[in-house]
Amino acid sequence: MTASNSRLAAAFERTRAAKRAALIPYVAAGDPSPQATPVLMHALVKAGADVIELGVPFSDPMADGPVIQRATERAIAKGTGLSQVLDMVAVFRRDDVETPVVLMGYANPIEHMGQAAFAQAAAKAGVDGVLVVDYPPEEIEEFAAQLAGNGLDPIFLLAPTSTDGRIARVAQVARGYVYYVSLKGVTGAGHIDIDDVARHLERIRRHVSIPVGVGFGIRDAASACRLAACADAVVIGSKLIETMESAVADAQQQGKDDTGADVAAIEAAQDWLGTISRALQRTG
Repeated sequence: MTASNSRLAAAFERTRAAKRAALIPYVAAGDPSPQATPVLMHALVKAGADVIELGVPFSDPMADGPVIQRATERAIAKGTGLSQVLDMVAVFRRDDVETPVVLMGYANPIEHMGQAAFAQAAAKAGVDGVLVVDYPPEEIEEFAAQLAGNGLDPIFLLAPTSTDGRIARVAQVARGYVYYVSLKGVTGAGHIDIDDVARHLERIRRHVSIPVGVGFGIRDAASACRLAACADAVVIGSKLIETMESAVADAQQQGKDDTGADVAAIEAAQDWLGTISRALQRTG
């Protein structure tokens, strides 16, 4: 599968044709449980997800705020590592061969597996793109080649502090889409200045021709819709995980077992994301 006819390219073609931004939820693989993750992924698609970002648990998630850190810790405690994440994607692919899946994580698990072995295993599982927070674009040529050789898109973060030189460098190697971090700091922090985001996106698009998604700090339908007016995609993570976390706590207080808590988390995530999706559809 080449970048030109990838699931990611097709997804953005569909959203462009519908004249709306793509909706990209982020969840941590293995939370609320490893067995629930493929079910959760299907529920998110049913709720309106165009692409799924699946976080690979890592013990030192330096770019993530407390909500995602807690999700990562829960996933690791339940035995979720990179190999298990790839297994989850493969299970998801049995029933969904259309929705793109992007793995988001850190270099350490990939280095432990080996870049070449990871690229091959990810492609076999049905992954479409890979965003590695601590692989800078200046040092990714060999890894990008491994990804490209297996039909995977390398995806990069850009920030408010990114220079024109860094943006131009990312434009040379990025495929699929670029993820603009709308805030300085970690995931889930602060409030978004929509006008400031729009100005930064205008600058990014002088260099980048592929879609630009915006994430970090989107907590409700109103802010998602405002961002959708200037972004090609909105990425939602911390608030979605927070919603599931609350549902699990409520289920446990009601005396439900782990399976019941998983179901409660999945249903809460589906309902919340569906609200965002319907709002984006109306603004298309």
